[in-house]
Amino acid sequence: MERTEIRVIYGDTDQMGVVYYANYLRFFEAGRNEFLRAKGLRYAELEERHARRLPVAQAGVTYRQPARYDDLLAVETSLVKLRRASARFEYRLVREDGALLATGFTVHGCVDPMGSLKRLPPEWVERLCVGEALARAGGG
Repeated sequence: MERTEIRVIYGDTDQMGVVYYANYLRFFEAGRNEFLRAKGLRYAELEERHARRLPVAQAGVTYRQPARYDDLLAVETSLVKLRRASARFEYRLVREDGALLATGFTVHGCVDPMGSLKRLPPEWVERLCVGEALARAGGG
C-alpha cells in the first residue's frame, strides 16, 4: 500500500466547495502514479521502452462523505490483483482527521500502441509484486 497526500484546491470543487465527483478518479490516478514510483516504475518507461499502455478498462467509486476545499487528503493505493495482461488497483481516500471519504478501484489492461492486449513486461510484474498481498491469476 502506498499513501499519497493531496490538498484539495478550489478548482477541484463545485460552487458549494465540495469536490466534484469525477475528481475522485483524478485523486486515484495520482495515488496510482505514486504507487508505481514507489516500486521504481514510471508510465513513461512502460510506453517508451516496452511500447505498452495501461488504459483504464473499468472504474468504480463509492462516495461516503464529501471532501471539501482545502482538505488534506490521503489516497491509499493497493495493487490487489495482477494477471498476465491486467492489473486491479484499489483506493481509500481518507481526510487528515481519519474520516473515510471514498473507496474505489480501477482495472487496467496492458495494450500495445494499436490497442491489442499484451502481457505486462516481466520486470514490471516482478517489481509490482514486491511487498504486495495480491491475487495472481493466469488470464488476461
